[in-house]
Amino acid sequence: MEPQITPEYIKQLVYSILPEVLARYQEEKGKDIYLNPLLERLIRLEEELKALRIEMNLRFEAQRKESDVKFEAINARFEALDKRLTFLQWLIGIGFAFLGGLITLLNFIK
Repeated sequence: MEPQITPEYIKQLVYSILPEVLARYQEEKGKDIYLNPLLERLIRLEEELKALRIEMNLRFEAQRKESDVKFEAINARFEALDKRLTFLQWLIGIGFAFLGGLITLLNFIK
């Protein structure tokens, strides 16, 4: 006499076989089961580091551009100052030359 196939019978059959199947699966791939969460965390960590690296590069680039603008402004100021000093240097040189020539001319006239 063969047992009738009912949902209860199938349930009992599955419950009797399931622990054995799970034990065998854990023996074969048990290490992988524990490594999957670690691998997922490692992948998330690598993605986070990559995003952080990209953000840092963008910030450094923006900071470099700002500093280039500031240095250009400083260079423009120094160029204007250099022109003024060059003009004053020539003016003082011509003034001393004129005064030196005038004093020499006055000494010859006496």
